[in-house]
Amino acid sequence: MVEREELLEYALVYGDYKGVPKQQIRDCLAKGCDVVLRVDIQGAATLRKVLGKSAVFVFVAAESEMALVERLVDRKTETAESLLVRIGTAREEMKHVKNFDYVVVNAKGKLDNAVKLMESIIDAEKARVSQRTPLI
Repeated sequence: MVEREELLEYALVYGDYKGVPKQQIRDCLAKGCDVVLRVDIQGAATLRKVLGKSAVFVFVAAESEMALVERLVDRKTETAESLLVRIGTAREEMKHVKNFDYVVVNAKGKLDNAVKLMESIIDAEKARVSQRTPLI
């Protein structure tokens, strides 16, 4: 898919390749669906270059670094080494919040609030006087 340029973006993330197929996005847009992509900072930067102002970028964050650490520890899915990598990555990613259009805080036990805020952002973008035109 990379060689055939069928991916909107792709990157190596935590040892695995991740990517977004262009055709899936086109199919969803053709049906009138809203498209939400979950990408890391690298992916967002690539998408910003490719899509420019035709897309909305939302940074989702924990309420604090300590809360993030507690969640990762509570999950018991990370080795000590991978936990340190994840925390370091999160610290670096927070430096890029300014490159996003919105930030949504996903506080522990308040997922409904984060979902409602995301829905509000989508609704607000649909109500824009000047609509964004997808470049895909």
